[in-house]
Parts: sequence; structure tokens; C-alpha cells
Amino acid sequence: MEDQLRLFVDETSWYNDVVLGATLPEKWWAPLPHFYRGWLRNYIGGTLLYMVSGILWCLYIYYLKRNVYLPKDAIPTRKAMLLQIKVAMKAMPWYCALPTISEYMIEHGWTKCFPRISDVGFAEYLCYMAVYLIIVEFGIYWMHRELHDIKPLYKYLHATHHIYNKQNTLSPFAGLAFHPLDGILQAVPHVIALFLVPMHFTSHIALLFIEALWTANIHDCIHGKIWPVMGAGYHTIHHTTYRHNYGHYTIWMDWMFGTLRDPLEEDGKKI
Repeated sequence: MEDQLRLFVDETSWYNDVVLGATLPEKWWAPLPHFYRGWLRNYIGGTLLYMVSGILWCLYIYYLKRNVYLPKDAIPTRKAMLLQIKVAMKAMPWYCALPTISEYMIEHGWTKCFPRISDVGFAEYLCYMAVYLIIVEFGIYWMHRELHDIKPLYKYLHATHHIYNKQNTLSPFAGLAFHPLDGILQAVPHVIALFLVPMHFTSHIALLFIEALWTANIHDCIHGKIWPVMGAGYHTIHHTTYRHNYGHYTIWMDWMFGTLRDPLEEDGKKI
């Protein structure tokens, strides 16, 4: 058990060395305790991922492919995107507390995480990953839905995100433009699942950061039409009706609990 926990610490220490070593003078971060190095690494990595992916995404869909994916009147203004960046960057230090605390719990043996896929075998790893993702999908669906259904939670937390309620106010930068506690609550199922099912540590960390890319994707208003993926077409409906399409990666939870609304059917109604 001690050897296994040591592997977790070695892995996060390596992440710290790579990210912090590439971005900051060593004398700024070397004296910090391991926990705070982890938070700083998550903050820098999360900020770079959000800004670089958002800028490249917007350059491609709004300028290089202008009028290809979206009509001109559906493209958000620079002012709207800058406001989304401001909201997201105010929340980013708090968002990064979640993976940092998650790593702390894993390193101290409080979860069911394992360090190497070879510890369980590839077939078992895939089974555990599938169960983990089902738990996460279920948890995010209900967390998101309750953030709408419980009025104080909506008023004081989730309404910050829902000021973006039309195509020309949504952009990839809106993906992380939440009240800090709202964003953390919607990611918490990733951590809760660690106590319920064995999970590969590196895969868990990767999925937390993939969230930043996924949320950018579902806020670009471009319907990918890949069934059963809960893409931007579905999520744009969520931002206009407030009562549908609470799911995260797939449409299954909305289908099961009666909140699914299909964007193709909506287009048909308009015609």
C-alpha cells in the first residue's frame, strides 16, 4: 500500500516539475509544500488550457470559417466573450482546488484509485472506466438539474452562467463562466466516483481537465449530430428553455428522466 501511494506522489511531483518548471522560475515554487505546488500547477495548467483552446476555437469557427458553421448574427461580440473570460478567470483559482484536494485524498489512500493499468489489467480497467463514467454522468445530470430546480441555488449560483441565453451570447469561453461554487459542484461527481469504483489515477486527472475542452465544445452552438453525444445543439436548447438537456456527455440521462429535447426536432418545428 505504501509503495502504491508513493507512486501517486511521484506522479503528481512529476506533473509539478513539468508545468511549474516550464512556466515559473524554480525559486518561486520550489519552497512551496507539495499540496500548494499541486494547486499552482493546476491553476497554471487550467488557465492555459482554457485560454489557448478558447482562442484557437474562436479563431477557427468565427474567423477562419466565418459564416460556415454559424450565421453572422449568431457570432458573439468581443464584449460578450471578454465578460465570459472575466467570470471564468475569477473562478479559476477556486476550480483548481477540486483536483488539488482530489489528489491529496488519492495520495493518502482514501479513495479506490490505482496508479497503473497493469495493476488490474486492461479489460478490467475499461469496465471500471465505463462504470466511473456512468456515475459521473448520473451525478452531473442531477447536480445540474437541482441547480435549476432549487430556486436559491439557481438565483445565487447558476444564474451567473445563464445570462448567456442566446446563440449570439454563447461562445467556447462560456464553458467555464460559472460562479466558482457552481462549477465545483458540477465537477464533484468526478471525485465522488473515486470512492465508489476503482479508477486509474492518470485517467481521472485527464478527465477533469478534459472537462474544460468539453464545456467549450458544448457552448459553441454548432450541432455535431453525433448520436448519442450531448453536443452543442442540445446544450444550446438548454440555455434557451432552462428545463431540458441537463446531461453532460450523452443524452441518456435526459432520455431516462424525461427532459430530452432534440435540436433536429426543434429545427423541424421552426420550418
